[in-house]
Amino acid sequence: MYRLKPKIFDLNYTLDCGQVFRWERDGDWWTGVLGEHVVRISQDEGKLIVDSKLSPKFFVNYFRLDDDLLSIYKSIDKDLLINKAIMKYRGLRLIRQDPWECLISYMLATASNIPMIQKRISLLSYFFGQEIEEGYFSFPEPKTLANADLSVLGKCKLGFRTERIKDTAREVCSGELDLDALSLLEYRYSRDRLMKLRGIGEKVADCVLLFGFEEMGSFPVDTHIRQIIQQYHIYNKFFQNCSSLSKMGDWGREYFGPYCGYAQQYLFYQKRQSIRKSVYF
Repeated sequence: MYRLKPKIFDLNYTLDCGQVFRWERDGDWWTGVLGEHVVRISQDEGKLIVDSKLSPKFFVNYFRLDDDLLSIYKSIDKDLLINKAIMKYRGLRLIRQDPWECLISYMLATASNIPMIQKRISLLSYFFGQEIEEGYFSFPEPKTLANADLSVLGKCKLGFRTERIKDTAREVCSGELDLDALSLLEYRYSRDRLMKLRGIGEKVADCVLLFGFEEMGSFPVDTHIRQIIQQYHIYNKFFQNCSSLSKMGDWGREYFGPYCGYAQQYLFYQKRQSIRKSVYF
C-alpha cells in the first residue's frame, strides 16, 4: 500500500462519471480489476491511498494525472453551462482504458443502462476470464471470445450483441482489425474503421476512441448530450440546415476544440447526476 498526491484530481467523480464500468464503491474505497490485478483505492484529503502491486507510474498514466487540467479547463470553458460543470466536478479526469476492453465494453453499452452494462461485463469475465482472486476475474482475451460457444455467451445476457461481440473478437484475432494500427490513424479514419464493425455507430465509435485510444477530439453524442444541445445550443447558426446527431458531434468538436472529449464528459456527468435514476446510453 502506498500514497500518491496528485494535483487537481477527484477519484469519486472520475470513477463514478460513467466512462468506465469495472469499479465498485464500498464506503470510501473503490475496488476494480485492471488487467490481471485487483486494485483497491481511496482518497483522503487529496491524497490517493493505493492498495495494489501496480506501480505509481501506472496510476499516473491510467488516471491521466499528467494532463494539464487547468489548461484544458481554459480551453473548453466556453459558456456558463460548461463553466458550472467544471466548477462543480473539478478534478474529474478521463481514464486511459485498455483499447480491447473498452471496445467490447462500449459495444455492450448500446441501448442499455450502466448497471446492466456492468452486469454483462461481470458475467463475460466470470465465464471467459481468469479468476484473479475470489470473486474477481480478468477481462476475456480476444481469442477466448472468438472461440466462445454461443450458448455460453448467451448466459452473459448479451442479447442481440452476442454474435457482434464474437465477430469483433474474430477480426481482432485475425488481424483484420489491428488495434495498435488503429491508434495511429487520424480521428476520422479510425472512427470510420470502427463503424465498419457490426453494431457500432458514431456514438459508440466516439466513446471507444475517447476512452480507449486517447482521442481527445472525440465528442460522443448520446441521449444526454443531445438533450443539452437541443436545450441550449440548437438555435446556433451551425444547425441552420441540419440538426442530426452527426451534426451535433461536428458542432461539439468545433465549439470546444481539441479537448472537446473532456467537455463532453463534464456535460454528460452533470446531466447524469440530475437524472441519476434513469441513465441510458
